[in-house]
Amino acid sequence: MSNDANPSWHRKALEHRSALFAVLVTVGISIGGLVEIVPMYNIETGPETLEGVEPYTPLELVGRDIYVSEGCYNCHSQWVRPFRSETLRYGPWSRAGEYAYDHPFQLGSRRIGPDLMRVGKKYPDAWHWEHMRDPRSTSPGSIMPPYPWLYEKTWSVEDAQASMRAMQTLGVPYSDADIEGAGESMQRQSQEIVASLAKAGAKAQGDEQVVALIAYLQRLGTDGRAAIEAQEAAQ
Repeated sequence: MSNDANPSWHRKALEHRSALFAVLVTVGISIGGLVEIVPMYNIETGPETLEGVEPYTPLELVGRDIYVSEGCYNCHSQWVRPFRSETLRYGPWSRAGEYAYDHPFQLGSRRIGPDLMRVGKKYPDAWHWEHMRDPRSTSPGSIMPPYPWLYEKTWSVEDAQASMRAMQTLGVPYSDADIEGAGESMQRQSQEIVASLAKAGAKAQGDEQVVALIAYLQRLGTDGRAAIEAQEAAQ
């Protein structure tokens, strides 16, 4: 038997009144759209920050650019999942605020190599120097290729300043003074790494791209770990 003989209240009140039904559907869609769109324009809702997480230094930012250009994200993730198996191996699980200054973020899509979110300060500078030259010298059985050109190519202050200006437009709080002083900052930090490498018998000038990459890798996850530990201690 057809239900048309005894139509429901919904059919009588709405479906048989096409104009009213169209208006109500439009109102419903509009409310849903506003709920999703308005928060995107409210600066107070994001991005999430974590106290103690600071922007990368100019040298670290150049190292990050090298990391991206070499496609390191294809084999290494930067995202510790909130699972015991992950935290036991890599450290505290990742918080959204740790990525506040990553444009674009480097979460990665798979792990052919280990996750690098907490690699900062896990190994000395000399370990990274040798690892990029010959991965199997530090990690037997590794399938990672060597990167000899990183020891021949050099970083430039101009590239660092260009990256800082780009990040500045995306909301990273680099001041004009920070950009102007990038060269001095890079020289100082690179020489600290050179001195560290020298203690292990590795000779570097400081302007090699591998030095900038080391600076970036040694920074990864250190701010976040310190902030997370401080939060946990305060609880």
